[in-house]
Amino acid sequence: MPVVREAVRQARHAPPTTFAGWSLAASMAWLAFSVAALGVVVGTAATPADAVARLGWLVIPLLAGFSAQLLLGALSYLVPMVSGGGPQAGKAAALELNRAPLFRLLVTNGGIVLYLLPVPSLVKVVLSLLVFGVLLSFLVLLVRAVAAGGRIRSRAGSVPVAGLTAVPEGAVGSRRTRSGMAAAAVGALVLAVTAGVALDPVTAGVGTASVTTRGANASVASGEVTEATVTMLDMRFSPSSLTVPAGNRLEITVTNGDTAVHDLTLASGVTSGRVAPEEAVIVDAGIMAASSEGWCSIAGHRQMGMVLQIVVTGSGATDAAADHAVAGATGSEASEASEASAADDLGAQSEPSLGFVARDAVLLPASAETHHDYTFRVGDTEIEVAPGVTQTLWPFNGTAPGPTLRGKVGDTFTITLINEASIGHSLDFHAGALAPDGPMRTIEPGETLEYSFTATRSGAWLYHCSTMPMSLHIANGMFGAVVIDPAGLDPVDREYLLVQSEFYLGPQGGVADSDKIAAAAPDLVVFNGYADQYQDQPLRAKVGERIRFWVIDARPNRASSFHIVGGQFDTVYAEGEYLLRDGGSTGTGGSQTLALAPAQGGFVELSFSEAGIYPFVTHAMTDAERGAAGRVMVVP
Repeated sequence: MPVVREAVRQARHAPPTTFAGWSLAASMAWLAFSVAALGVVVGTAATPADAVARLGWLVIPLLAGFSAQLLLGALSYLVPMVSGGGPQAGKAAALELNRAPLFRLLVTNGGIVLYLLPVPSLVKVVLSLLVFGVLLSFLVLLVRAVAAGGRIRSRAGSVPVAGLTAVPEGAVGSRRTRSGMAAAAVGALVLAVTAGVALDPVTAGVGTASVTTRGANASVASGEVTEATVTMLDMRFSPSSLTVPAGNRLEITVTNGDTAVHDLTLASGVTSGRVAPEEAVIVDAGIMAASSEGWCSIAGHRQMGMVLQIVVTGSGATDAAADHAVAGATGSEASEASEASAADDLGAQSEPSLGFVARDAVLLPASAETHHDYTFRVGDTEIEVAPGVTQTLWPFNGTAPGPTLRGKVGDTFTITLINEASIGHSLDFHAGALAPDGPMRTIEPGETLEYSFTATRSGAWLYHCSTMPMSLHIANGMFGAVVIDPAGLDPVDREYLLVQSEFYLGPQGGVADSDKIAAAAPDLVVFNGYADQYQDQPLRAKVGERIRFWVIDARPNRASSFHIVGGQFDTVYAEGEYLLRDGGSTGTGGSQTLALAPAQGGFVELSFSEAGIYPFVTHAMTDAERGAAGRVMVVP
């Protein structure tokens, strides 16, 4: 309290008159606000963890409001005093540092206030750029101040420079000058908000007016409003059903109580936009005439159960199907239905795109190093998966499968995951044994996670994204292989790695079709991410060479049975154990397939006794015909 009383006394008897003074005063005000807000948040939090989770919004007031303005105010006061050259040089420097003080103060502090309000994310981005630009302008003024002081110092002994007054420009200038700066500041803030809304009108609620029914299905507006509250949590809307009298306007307050981003999209086309964790938005669903539904439009969330039923009651209620038809079926549901599947284009193009090169299936030996560092970047990447067919995958480092990791028992691995995609993602390494709570958590776009594990057991292991719905994330390219060599692994002439997976094709250039995944009905089954890629660009071997084929079944739903036509395996290793080695106890035993359930892995070994072309397939023959086939070219 004594500090507050002293601050008030100083403000009354010696109010600020320059940018330096007002900037320091504003910084103290933001500090007081931040301390008070901290006390309220901590005092009202249910648990310490809840308090920490709610403190993130104080970063902007503390950094931009307090720290930045304290620094700029102090420099604006001190630089003219310590620049040297006498009073005239100091006054010249002060004039430069005090340019447009009211404009800079109003834009900075007004921008911070607007940022703290529940405005759309792109409005926050534009406001941040505006405030940052105004703060950064100090560097320009600082250079001008130093230059102005230097000019005065170079004129040592000359008469005072005209125009240098004891009071810096703009501090107590004319009322017209102050009004002009205030108007310019307000205009800049309004323009920033307008630009943010224009960049993302849906989230701002502009252009999302509800599509009301017309004609026979139109409902007479009652003039009343039904207000409802819905929470998004654990891939569900709670409550999952709302009841609205016909003719009422429905306003839904949507709160995201989950750790992942969600939205609410109504069949009419009205949408909440993306809602971050702990945020809430109000959705105006419009005048309700017919029962309908809403859902989360983020890939896979609707199929996981994020559906909200809206039941309209009363004599004015109409059939939901008729209502959709009259409304023009403008919502996401109609958009999804109208998009043709890329599966319709399978076979239309017989050759891969020009310049296509099959993924190198050669598996390099484990290095002598015992620690391995990797960086995995996740992004939305459009990739060709069959001739003439592309899908937007979420792959690790731009390839599906992702990078292959190889090592020995006892090796340690550290993977840094950087999420550059549009939705949350995560990592799950089957080769590591550790509690999943922390390292396997989902991180949102722009976040980074470090995942470390020690390989304690040998085998061919799968890694994948474990964000729900997991089947969609795996089917959309988020998987790869970790090979940990068994002790005493025999040397061979060549090693190949084949990762088998499935594609459930959505529209051309789109993401996987969640309904097909749920039905376990893939359009393509492939080795190393592309259908039939080793048919025209076969793997290579020589007669008599010993070849080892590592195989991992990364597919989310179905089993695999790896087979080489014309070949016989004398060694089979699966899930950490030799099922057959060097022909078994008799030396003449053989195996025809390597059978793997989803997520299992192993290897087989053989030698080719004759030159020729040897096809390899999964012996689930319909899957081989969907693209899980290739060839080995054996030369003398």
